[in-house]
Amino acid sequence: MSEKNKMGLFERFSNAATRFTGSSPAFITAVAIVVIWAVSGPIFNYSQTWQLVINTGTTIITFLMVFLIQKAQNKDGKAIQLKLNELIAAHEKASNRMVDIEDLTEEELDQLHQFYVTLSSLAKKENNIHRSHSIDTAKKRHKQKLQHLNEINPNEGTNA
Repeated sequence: MSEKNKMGLFERFSNAATRFTGSSPAFITAVAIVVIWAVSGPIFNYSQTWQLVINTGTTIITFLMVFLIQKAQNKDGKAIQLKLNELIAAHEKASNRMVDIEDLTEEELDQLHQFYVTLSSLAKKENNIHRSHSIDTAKKRHKQKLQHLNEINPNEGTNA
């Protein structure tokens, strides 16, 4: 089964429409329609019907384009996320917890952002741009710190 046969009718139509509407011929066509409409104004005495034609046409096209653009953005966004997930999964020092974080809540994303702000400030203090920090490394270091505190003073290490 070919790649085109796997796609549904709407998928094929939306891909073709997206390619066409983003092209130079589509823009030239739109400009030509507006120019023809404007030039025809005197012929129709700038009537309400003449105005209604362009208003209705542009409203319908805009309404449909909103959905077409959203579909294209959703597809592109998903493809980009999958590519980023592959890069994360392939890199041994990257934290696999970052895969699929787009499904987190806004509050959870804010927490992760704050964590990376902290890691960034740690990296700046070290003056070594090649030093790697990750969530897993930070947790490992935190556990090591707690173990060290427990070894020094077993009663105080539990609050850190």
